[in-house]
Amino acid sequence: MKDAALSMARGSMVRSPAVQPDLELVAVARDESFKVWSHDYPYRTVRWHFHPEYELHLITATTGKYFVGDYIGDFEAGNLVMTGPNLPHNWVSNVPRGEEVDERCLVLQFDIDFVVRAIDAFPEFRRIAHLLEASSWGVLFSPETGAAAAPIMRDMLSAQGMRRIALFVALFDVLLHGAPPVKLASAAYRADPARYAETRINHVLSYIGKNLSQELREADFAGLAGQSVSAFSRYFRRHTGVPFVQYVNRLRVNLACQLLMSGELSITDICYQVGFNNLSNFNRRFLALKGMSPSRWRGYQQLNADSAADLPDSMTSAEVPA
Repeated sequence: MKDAALSMARGSMVRSPAVQPDLELVAVARDESFKVWSHDYPYRTVRWHFHPEYELHLITATTGKYFVGDYIGDFEAGNLVMTGPNLPHNWVSNVPRGEEVDERCLVLQFDIDFVVRAIDAFPEFRRIAHLLEASSWGVLFSPETGAAAAPIMRDMLSAQGMRRIALFVALFDVLLHGAPPVKLASAAYRADPARYAETRINHVLSYIGKNLSQELREADFAGLAGQSVSAFSRYFRRHTGVPFVQYVNRLRVNLACQLLMSGELSITDICYQVGFNNLSNFNRRFLALKGMSPSRWRGYQQLNADSAADLPDSMTSAEVPA
């Protein structure tokens, strides 16, 4: 790490703010317009957090308390809420410690750029503008709307290609034609991402994200926080759900995927550019996270790109490298 960067981060990291939301990094695949997924409970993102993306959150199991901005309410299966950019939120289920739920919720996340592009291409999308604006305070949909949205969101989990877009449109058609949703946070509430970013963990995550190509040692961050390595390790895992090294490797592999898709750099060049110190380690970490080697992953992406080419007279099967 550079001395200047360490010094600049030191002052902000020694503070321990109370009940500040953590930043969640939402990774939307480069060849997709939005992210849709489900998760169990307990889960690493079940904490007071925020992100720049819009989110549609449907509870499929459990009851408990949920928090949106300055709102606190009770939830049960069918609870469907939409949150706007940087609005802190969390759902805490009434599940005894030590027990697990296989699926607690379905989640759809998309950013403002996707909405802008959609409206530019299809003026009909302007009808969702008022809903997006209201989501700045969080909105709760009726149980009937939640029930109608559930099968669509579940279909989205496995849908591919144009069907994903068709389901997205169908979902928002349901939201627009259901009973008017109820705003959750108070009218005076305003999300303040600049203030949230002052939290110690968010400074750590921000620095990691901007310096993936550099050597990142957990001991250095522990020293900045004035903690032992073991104490910092527990703190980091509590906020991110994964150990420090695993978190860094995930970001590096995700960045490598973006560079592999561009096709401009060799795999060896990408290895060092994303911060791995040798090709063997890079290949091993990539395989563990993606289930295939970088070369095979790039080959499949090329296959995907080739399938869109207009080659009616010369369609051939592509061979994927090992």
